[in-house]
Formats: sequence, structure tokens, C-alpha cells
Amino acid sequence: MRAALLAGRRRGLRGTGAPALRQGDGYEFSQLREYVDGDDPRRIDWAAAARAGAMQTRVVLEERALVLAVALDASPSMSVGRTRTNYDLAREAASVWFAAATDEDRCARLGAAPLFLRDTPGRTGARVCAARGDDSGELEPALRASLALVPRGARLLVVSDFFELGPLLAALRACVARFDVTTLFARDPYHEDLPLAGFVRLRDAESGRVVRAYVDRAARARYHAAVIEREGRTLDALRAAGMRVAWLAERDGAEAALGRAFHIA
Repeated sequence: MRAALLAGRRRGLRGTGAPALRQGDGYEFSQLREYVDGDDPRRIDWAAAARAGAMQTRVVLEERALVLAVALDASPSMSVGRTRTNYDLAREAASVWFAAATDEDRCARLGAAPLFLRDTPGRTGARVCAARGDDSGELEPALRASLALVPRGARLLVVSDFFELGPLLAALRACVARFDVTTLFARDPYHEDLPLAGFVRLRDAESGRVVRAYVDRAARARYHAAVIEREGRTLDALRAAGMRVAWLAERDGAEAALGRAFHIA
């Protein structure tokens, strides 16, 4: 996961908080120096050694640190699920994301009470941020908090079912302009089949409103078609906004979703 986050660095981002460079095991050439015991033999520049009459090591640059940030949708619609809710899956994704931290990194957890641990070593900050939950909360304020608190160039993970995508798009586009954004789209747990039949009582997860309805095979087919249409339209809109996107589904979990997002086999 960390290698994928480093490889996904977006070039050209500048401003306060942009990642610095240091000498290390990155990919950008810095200088040649004489070989010393312990240097990676793969870094030896044999042509330079022949010219200098002594072994020469290529010194390269790497990104100094990552800022790992997470914004989770904690609205009522995320409380649905078969054996685990979509919010539980979102918390799992946050744990995988923060597990990539090293002590040089810094971590942020955005929500109703945003937390950016500027002075806390990355592994400690990651544990604190991964353990932090949300009692409730819409996604847009968390995105706005990221724009106010998190440094430019941060790696931001956003997880939501995006039932209210329209009002979120402006904040999402602002985040894409500032951060490297990965979005996990939490699928409807019943997108493959609605396990209901006959007269049933349905409760709206957001409003709590209860209605009675008759569900037969035709109604289940209409539901399935409507879910697929909405999810496809939402996925297209997220990709068009310029972010990395993958499904998050209970069937295979958060680690697989992040693997799809970064094309990790």
C-alpha cells in the first residue's frame, strides 16, 4: 500500500506543506559519491567508477514523508448492510490506509471533530486516527475541513455511498485540485438482489420514514436496474472529477477495494 501511495505522487503540486525531498531510496537522481561499505551494490555507477578510478554510488532522492488523511461518510444511509454495515467497511478501509504510515509520516482523520496530528510520529498517529469513529456526520464538512487543515499534496481517502453526490461535487473537485484523492464507492448491499417478497414495511435509512409496499419479482428487477443505473452514473461522475475510484463491497472487503483502486494484484 505504501509503495502504491508513493508511486501515485502527483507532480507539480506546490505550496505550504508540499512533501520535501531527502537523500534515500527514491527514484530521482541527486549526485555521485565514492562508494562506502553498506551501500546498495545496485546503486554503483560502473561508468563513473571507470572514469574516477574508484567505486562510485548513485545517490537518489525520495519523498520525505506522506500525509495520510481519511474522510468517511457517517450519514445514516451508511448504516445499512447484510452482516456488516457500509460504515464498518469504511472504518476497515481507513485502517488499511493508515497501516501504510511510517514514523516520518503524519496522519489526519476528518469528520465532525477533525484531527490532524502534526507533531505525532506517523505510526502512533495512524493508530489514533484508525481508532477514531464518527457518531454521525455528513461528508461535505469533513471535505471542507481537509481543505482547511491538511497540507497540499496529502493522500486523501474518501469513502461514501454518494447518495447525495450533487452537493458534494464542488468540495470533491477542490480536494482533487489540492490532494491525491482515492475514493471508495460503497455499494448498495442489496444491489444484486432485494431479499424481500410480498407486503413489507420499508424504512428510509436517511429520514426514518416508513412505508408499506408490495414486492414481487418485477419490483425486485426494477430495484436492481435502478441501483445499477445510479451506481454507474455516480461512478462516471467521480471519475470525471479526476479522482482514483473503486468499489467497496462487503463481499470482498476494504483491502481488495484499495487493491483495485491502485491496481495491486
